[in-house]
Amino acid sequence: MPSYAEIARLFNWRSKNAVFRLVAKLKALNLVDQDPTGRLIPKSVIRPLKLLGTVEAGFPSPAEEELLGKISLDEYLVQNSSSTFLLKVTGDSMQGAGILPGDLVLIDRALIPKNGDIVIAEVDGEWTIKYFHKQGTRITLIPANPKYQPVKPKQELKIGGVVTAVIRKYR
Repeated sequence: MPSYAEIARLFNWRSKNAVFRLVAKLKALNLVDQDPTGRLIPKSVIRPLKLLGTVEAGFPSPAEEELLGKISLDEYLVQNSSSTFLLKVTGDSMQGAGILPGDLVLIDRALIPKNGDIVIAEVDGEWTIKYFHKQGTRITLIPANPKYQPVKPKQELKIGGVVTAVIRKYR
């Protein structure tokens, strides 16, 4: 989310008061909130959806529609809203993990990666998405496609966050 100063520049406003009024309206509409440091945080604009039951992925079974409740995708997918962001995937190095080009991945930078987690990492100045594997102090990033080799940093490795969800749109 933009800062107050960035909002003023976007709208070409000189008055900070105008930005405060806009933010107050957005808060009243329940579209944004603020974290403890005062930074703006987007809130859900998608209403909760009906959870109507389960579906068998094995052998077909009689379908029964039963309202199990409502679920907000924001609440279901996002654990730490102030540290969570989306990235669009390019490349096929993680296709074996079900992450395909064009998918969106939800990243939480507040999580500490564990072996087997899928992470976003900057390796020697280049960003990638791979499985995280740590043995002792040595970290290796492992692709989910046999066409690619594991990645070991030569100089620098920065973990940008842990993938918590993959979002794919079919239509």
